[in-house]
Amino acid sequence: MHLTRTIALLTLLASISGTIMVTEPPAQPTELLNRHLVVSDEPVVINLQEEFQTIHSFGASDCWSAKYIGKWQDETKKNQIADLLFSLDTLSNGQPKGIGLSLWRINIGAGSYEQGDSSSITDSWRREECFLNPDGRYDWTKQAGSQWFLQAARRRGVRYALGFTNSAPVQMTRNRKAFSPGGRSFNLKPTAIEPFANFLTTVADHFKLDYLSPINEPQWEWTAEKNGRAKQEGSPAENTDIAAITQTLSAKLSQRQSKTRIVTGETAQLDYLYAKAESGRGRQLDYFFAPTEAPAVMKLPNVEPVWAYHSYFTTCRDSTLVDVRRKAAQQAKAVGSPMLWQSEFGVLGDICGQYNGGPRHTNIDYGLYVAKVIHNDLTVANVTSWQWWLAINPYNYSDGLVYINGLDGSYKNHDNARNDGQVVDSKQLWAFGNYARFVRPGMKRIAVRLADNNPVKEAGQCMVSAYKDERRKQLVLVCINMTSTARTLPLKGPAIRNSRFTSYTTSETKTLAKSVVSSDAIQLEPKSVITLVGNYK
Repeated sequence: MHLTRTIALLTLLASISGTIMVTEPPAQPTELLNRHLVVSDEPVVINLQEEFQTIHSFGASDCWSAKYIGKWQDETKKNQIADLLFSLDTLSNGQPKGIGLSLWRINIGAGSYEQGDSSSITDSWRREECFLNPDGRYDWTKQAGSQWFLQAARRRGVRYALGFTNSAPVQMTRNRKAFSPGGRSFNLKPTAIEPFANFLTTVADHFKLDYLSPINEPQWEWTAEKNGRAKQEGSPAENTDIAAITQTLSAKLSQRQSKTRIVTGETAQLDYLYAKAESGRGRQLDYFFAPTEAPAVMKLPNVEPVWAYHSYFTTCRDSTLVDVRRKAAQQAKAVGSPMLWQSEFGVLGDICGQYNGGPRHTNIDYGLYVAKVIHNDLTVANVTSWQWWLAINPYNYSDGLVYINGLDGSYKNHDNARNDGQVVDSKQLWAFGNYARFVRPGMKRIAVRLADNNPVKEAGQCMVSAYKDERRKQLVLVCINMTSTARTLPLKGPAIRNSRFTSYTTSETKTLAKSVVSSDAIQLEPKSVITLVGNYK
């Protein structure tokens, strides 16, 4: 291609794309030339016949911000947030209006919010109301902000709703707090297992929840700090506690002929799936699924044969990112191949000195990091569902999708946004959307072969995964270029109708920007996530 035509084409592509909230100045032509020097790689081979897992969903949680933001008086801003998270509509230029989540996680609170400062939870944003009053009556006006977002999700076609708990209601806990008094014991009165199951069943029936997740991150202690105060609701639990809760909750749901299914696990760190047996909270795949060891809970009524884990603390280095997921997948296969879900993730702490939760980062480097973790959870661990942590984040931290600033534009004091604020998108949101918006429930992941077939090497360079909708003969490729160099990947496999893909690019200056490209090769811009959608013959 002649130099002038190259500049013209790149300038045109930059001009027809943009972000919904965050815009950046376009690069000058000389910068575009330097950034789009193309490296040609070996072919990418797609095999329609080699199938892996069936995709269930992509989701995120309302925790903890929905309590305030869902009660904002400004309906336009609330609907803007809901559209960014849930919408399957498109703008006039073909760019998706939102990322089209297919699962919404609702935090079922423990009542620390009603306790106020006596809850000993420092931040009021991290306290939550409880639908069950201490006198035994239910108050369905509670968690009004969360209820607003649940209904907004359903109006926009989100398929699944999952309710999860960080703590049992405070009147059922051993210390009447929503966090542990110390040690590793489950912070639930021994006599309260059945009342807790009744509570969860009642909430699930009232809100017609598809799933319940009764225990969150049981490996962590969730105890008070030296000052006697805690950061949030939470409780440790051992495998025996998880089994007891699951058995009782299964019985309650079955008695009511409920359609709600139990999804358990929420394992705080991946290696607890196959290691750390001495804790009483490890080797969970063996404990719950191996025929010689497992308590008979996974075959009970209303229990989904799924184990959920969280991807924190296992993403640095790339060799670790791949290795722990490979071990988890191998162990799942060894115990009968239960489905794995990745049910909570965000940018947390220091990650190899390259990424950090604080302060807030919303640029493409963080979007690429998120996409890399999603890719490896899907292609190495073979998860069927991938879910984010804070869908709406008012903090000066990097674990959000949609961010909230105060009306003055500041995000240094998140209390400024309790009643109103500014809505800001992020590259984490849109890079996640490269998966969630296009890889829909029921699609099957299929085989992709790159030249080296080396996941560790690919994690630092280029990654490609593929999905098919057999009924519609639709093929979706999600491609990640971690490098600062444009790349061309020749594509081999099924014939694509009209020899064209519809392409959606997230990069430094684009947010799911739409174009039409040839199916002969994958063209990857520097530092970009690109989804290709086409129909095979």
